[in-house]
Amino acid sequence: MTFDKNKLEELRARYGEGHGGTIHDPEFRAIADRIFSASGTRAAPYAGVSTFLDAPLVAVDAENPDFGGLQVALIGVPMDLGVTNRPGSRFGPRAVRTIERVGPYNHVLKTAPTFEMKVADIGDVAFRSRYRLEMCHEDIEKRLNQVVDAGVIPLSVGGDHSVTHPILKAVGRDQPVGMIHIDAHCDTGGAYDLTKFHHGGPFRNAVLDGVLDPTRVIQIGIRGAAEYLWEFSFESGMTVIHAEEIGKMGIEAVIAKAREVVGNGPTYLSFDIDSLDPAFAPGTGTPEIGGLTSRQALDILHGLKGLNFIGGDVVEVAPQYDATTNTAHAGAQMLFEILSLIRFSPAISTGS
Repeated sequence: MTFDKNKLEELRARYGEGHGGTIHDPEFRAIADRIFSASGTRAAPYAGVSTFLDAPLVAVDAENPDFGGLQVALIGVPMDLGVTNRPGSRFGPRAVRTIERVGPYNHVLKTAPTFEMKVADIGDVAFRSRYRLEMCHEDIEKRLNQVVDAGVIPLSVGGDHSVTHPILKAVGRDQPVGMIHIDAHCDTGGAYDLTKFHHGGPFRNAVLDGVLDPTRVIQIGIRGAAEYLWEFSFESGMTVIHAEEIGKMGIEAVIAKAREVVGNGPTYLSFDIDSLDPAFAPGTGTPEIGGLTSRQALDILHGLKGLNFIGGDVVEVAPQYDATTNTAHAGAQMLFEILSLIRFSPAISTGS
């Protein structure tokens, strides 16, 4: 192939001047126009107040909330009183907020969700006690009820996985919801050490409370030595895909099964960061080798576009176990992917 001097002159004329925000493709230009100033500068990612996905920070009062017409509320849930071993996911929301340069454009799903929806970081759940687990769950349910009452879709960052139980009590209070649950553990264990409110049992609790429909639940990536604890998943009718099955099935089959299980009904998406292999996300309370790669997780999430998501969460980021910040980065990316999926949910388009 010979060098084309005419083509070079065309490129020089089109791209030789201007700045990084001078973009000609209409789809990409719409994003650049929101990021670059007229002079070609953009906000430094290391400056300013850190928020989830660089969304606007909107303070919403804990007692007299005004959500100002939000469509999606990003909520921190810094509570880890339900862990069985390694604490630290109370620092998860702060760590995820500090991750810069995730988004704003999702080139696979073709959306810039923080620009295309009214989204804000509304801060953290206001806890009355840092010591009393059941009281913390009450506070979470109260805040999430406020969000649901306002017709806003909640997207939360924990915290340990016990926080999903009170969230489901809010989003499933009028109708039990389905769930796509990506995790190393089924989290359907029973009570031990004198309580059922721990991060190994939120989904048993939610089913028994009548807010989660087990026949519309799929659990993906399950592995490790705790299989004997998950009898309830199988007895109640949940669909379980173990990590070792994913390679044999193929990602497309996993996606198809997930879509079949949850159908068109209201669906919650819960992503435990320990679903990823510790090679990708070591900063978590219960790491299990043999997990999903970050690529596999992204491919699964991308295949869920169009489902009726009415909420979601990313949990169990415990940043102090990962000096590289990779776990928090993975958590922020998964948060962005879930927000991108919500952009295409009928719950957004219909306002229900």
